[in-house]
Amino acid sequence: MRFLLLVSAALALSACSIIYKLPTRQGNVIEQKQLDQLKLGMTHEQVHYVMGTPIAASAFRPDRWDYVGYYKSPRGEVTERVVSLYFTDDALARMDGIAAQGTTKAIDNPDVSTVLADEKKDANDESRAESAHPSGVVLTPPNQ
Repeated sequence: MRFLLLVSAALALSACSIIYKLPTRQGNVIEQKQLDQLKLGMTHEQVHYVMGTPIAASAFRPDRWDYVGYYKSPRGEVTERVVSLYFTDDALARMDGIAAQGTTKAIDNPDVSTVLADEKKDANDESRAESAHPSGVVLTPPNQ
């Protein structure tokens, strides 16, 4: 009886370590391709179009927009990024946190299905570009 109780307790406790944890993304989704589109001299509207709504815009400093991004992978790797944009006379004057961060495994090791889907999309785009028909659709006249 004790043995059966001990085995069932061991199985119950070992099952707790198999729980899958979802990735956690909070704040703004900040991608390097968005940051690469930012140029000095852009207006508030242009920056808002590229980056989205800032998570922290102060009423006391309307010339500063802060974008804060946080990502925690299922393995527990944490990536944080803070981007501060400063405006002068409705024009982007200074950017902090724009440079690419050091390698972070949480972002650099994406899901395999995402990578395969991106490769398939790129291959389709390349085959369309090589085609003589820009739309990828070939129209043939009906048989008469």
